[in-house]
Formats: sequence, C-alpha cells, structure tokens
Amino acid sequence: MLLQALMDPPPVAPAPVAVPPVGDWLDTSVLYGGGFNLTVSSLAASILLFGLCMLLSVILRQLLRRYARRYEHVNASSVYVVGRLLHYLLLLIGVLLALNASGIPMARFTVFAGALGVGLGFGLQAIFNNFVCGLVLLFDRSLKVGDFVDLASGVHGRVRDIHIRATRITTNDDIDILVPNSEFVNGRVVNWTVREGFRRLKVPFHVAYASDKESVKDAALEAACGVAFTLTLEGDKAPQVRLVAFGDWAMQFELVVWLNADATRRPGAALAAYNWALHNALLAHDIRIPVPQSDVRLHRPLPDPSVS
Repeated sequence: MLLQALMDPPPVAPAPVAVPPVGDWLDTSVLYGGGFNLTVSSLAASILLFGLCMLLSVILRQLLRRYARRYEHVNASSVYVVGRLLHYLLLLIGVLLALNASGIPMARFTVFAGALGVGLGFGLQAIFNNFVCGLVLLFDRSLKVGDFVDLASGVHGRVRDIHIRATRITTNDDIDILVPNSEFVNGRVVNWTVREGFRRLKVPFHVAYASDKESVKDAALEAACGVAFTLTLEGDKAPQVRLVAFGDWAMQFELVVWLNADATRRPGAALAAYNWALHNALLAHDIRIPVPQSDVRLHRPLPDPSVS
C-alpha cells in the first residue's frame, strides 16, 4: 500500500483563475447599439461630470447666500435670482458634458426631441408651462422672495422659494404651500410688498345714534395710537375716523390706519388688535355699542260679525 502511494503521481494544483485587468473591465460595454457603445468608463465619466456640475452649483449658491447675509445693502431677491439662473445653467452644462463623455451622438436626440414635443402636447404640457412661468417670474421681478402675496385662490403668505415647477409660500400659520408657477402668471395676484412694505386698513364699527361724534372720533384715534401696528400718527398717513353711513339702528364709522411692514404680513392679527383697542376705547368713553333690535306687536283679531 505504501509502495502504491509512492508510485501514484502527485496531485496537480488547480490553475489560478485569470483576473482581467482593470482596463478591460472599464471597457466593458453597458449599452451597445445604434452606432454607439456605452462602456463602464464612459458611464462613470458622465456621472462624475454631472455630479461635479451639481456640486459647483451648490457651492456657488452657498457663497451667494453668505455674501447677501454679510452685506446688508445687497438685494437678497437679486442674489436669489442669480443663484437660480446659475443652477439652471450648470444643470444644462452638466447634461451636455455627460452626454459628450458617454459618447452618445447628439443626432440620436432628434427622435427624443420629437417624442418630447408630442409629450409636451399631452401630459408634459402643464410641467413645461410651469417651468416657463417660473423663468418669467425670475426675470420679471414683479414677484420676489420675501414678498407677501394674496392669490385669487385664497392662499396668502410669504414667498420662500421659486422652483422649476412651483413656488413655495409660507403662511402665517407656518404652513408651506406649493403653488404652481402658472397661477402667478395667469391669475390675479395681490403683492402687498412690491413697492413699500405698508398698506392701509379700514376697521368698521358702529355706535348708537345718541353718541357724540367728536367723542367717537377721539376714542377711535386713541385706540389707533395704542396699537403697535400703526405706521405713524402724523402726516398724510395718520389715522382717520370717517362716518360712512347711517344705518337702520346705528351710525357706521370706519377707522382708517396705515400699517407698518410687520402688520402687512399679519393682516389677521392687525385687524384683531384694532378691534380689541376700539372696544376698550369706546367703553372707556361711555359710548354705547348697539345691537339690532326688532319690535314685535301682536294684534287681537276682531270678531267676525257674521258668526253669531
């Protein structure tokens, strides 16, 4: 048995597995056909170039924000517009560089452009419309980041961001609402801060007919002076009291005040503050606030003489 083991040939070690070099692996085709060959290396180069463009966009926008925060004289809305345009430009450059690095011929995109045109006529029409409206908002400058707007749909708040598809509005309840850009271009938009950050508020109230009108005026002006939202107490924008109508059961007045920039962005809080101050001032001057009253008279029917 020992002799047989000595006569048997020694076991042959398995041949080492040939590992392809890295260059061959990078030249592996991922997508081939139609006159182009997309390899692993070209795909990696495309992703790298596109990522570098996006990283450059983020860095530039961060630098612009720091510049706007450091210098108070810089218009923040202009810096935002420049940042968005740089982002779109670098996005387009990144796509073109990625296509060039991948080796895909641009002539092949004529079919894609035709399909895109058909898509724009159907499902992508709204998306493309919002994109164009977003560019209009950036260039038109009638709507800027930080403006307080009131839309026809009832949405009101401060503009936070203007994106490709929609604009983000933050309400006074700290709720973010995404509004399509086309609604700002095609619909009615009230921009309370497009020029000055001030607005006029009319606060209606009524008093009894027996009240002295001068006392009512003094009480209303005192109420306006006691509210922090009042812009000024002198000049053309000083508070005013107007007798606007004679109602069925009361005299109807209006307190007209100009609001500061803080109150412009908080219309509900401003109206509540003036109503509160008006009620306290009228009570302090012993001015009665009437409520509608109706007299009901009951008549006893006369007896019918035909009925005995």
